[in-house]
Amino acid sequence: MERQEVNEFFSTELLAWYRQIKRDLPWRMNRDPYRVWVSEIMLQQTRVDTVIPYYNTFMNKFPTVKALAEAPETEVLKCWEGLGYYSRARNLQAGAREVTERYDGIVPDDKASVAGLKGVGPYTTGAIMSIAFNRPEPAVDGNVMRVLSRYFCLEDDIAKPSTRVSIEKLAASLIPEGAAGDFNQALMELGALVCTPKSPGCLPSCPVMEHCTARLEGKEHELPVKTKAKPPRPEFRAAAIVAGSGEHAGKVLVRQRPATGLLAQMWELPHLLLPKDKAGWLAEHAPKEQGELAAMIGQMLEEDTGLLIRPRSWFTDADHIFSHIHWKMRFYLADLGEASGMLEEVASAAEYAGIAAEAASEYNVTDKLASHYRWIGLEDMETLPFPNLFLRILKQYWE
Repeated sequence: MERQEVNEFFSTELLAWYRQIKRDLPWRMNRDPYRVWVSEIMLQQTRVDTVIPYYNTFMNKFPTVKALAEAPETEVLKCWEGLGYYSRARNLQAGAREVTERYDGIVPDDKASVAGLKGVGPYTTGAIMSIAFNRPEPAVDGNVMRVLSRYFCLEDDIAKPSTRVSIEKLAASLIPEGAAGDFNQALMELGALVCTPKSPGCLPSCPVMEHCTARLEGKEHELPVKTKAKPPRPEFRAAAIVAGSGEHAGKVLVRQRPATGLLAQMWELPHLLLPKDKAGWLAEHAPKEQGELAAMIGQMLEEDTGLLIRPRSWFTDADHIFSHIHWKMRFYLADLGEASGMLEEVASAAEYAGIAAEAASEYNVTDKLASHYRWIGLEDMETLPFPNLFLRILKQYWE
């Protein structure tokens, strides 16, 4: 069979398969470009089953571009809480504000204008233009690169930008006339449901297996070629769950992260990054043997808040993995008042003030920063946005 015939077979069979089996997903209710936009941002590096309830909640709360543009950022982050990659939410809102200011709240039917929005890259641009406006633009994500690498037996490294560009050109050449939206979704659907990363379901599920070159050559498990990303670097941190007393009884102390950077403006339990010469403590020492570490977190909190805070016992260890950082954390229960318990093992916490001050400098600790601390009760968890790690720990604490 000639190459053109193979291409036509692929496009025709894939499109027919998709229209017969496509999943009933909430963002497929209509072709509203705003709904498509939100769904594509949420689906980045996140499973469909995870996204569905978040998407429904988000669209109910922010049903239009204008509603999202005018919402307080904390509300948007709270609605995104648990999905991770929070810069997606901030960029989405920034893009909504751009659409409101420049295009009167209507997502433009123009590729350059859509591509110019905050947080909208080539894939999202292609998805919006094809699905919402049926423009013949490719939408190439990991699923699409995997499907086309296998079908055409492409052995170039898909981690390279040049490979993505060539696959985008190939994908564009395959789009059937007048069916761009369905075809691009069909490619994604095949990659998500059948042509999966580790166990491709060639038989009997794949509608295009007959002419899939990788399958015919026995390479379906070898493709696509992709160089491994560097593993996230480990960071060792100590954190405190500080129980309030008096008027703050039943509450815990939390702080808000800076306005920019990782997890910007979200709330968290106070914690410090351990200096490199102390980082091994978490792995090398049992919690009960870490009086020095407890002293450091107590000293840091005193410098941050002006309060006398003393860790008294180990609570739990937990990990949180970002794309580039792996937090390994030890959590201590702490009280306001005199040193006790674990700190009795340490002759003087002041001895560690220099270490604690060095670690606290990550947050540029000043009197001004003290305003980022507050006491919260369980009810405040309904309104303040927290990263998943601290959500889990606080729920465990209150339980």
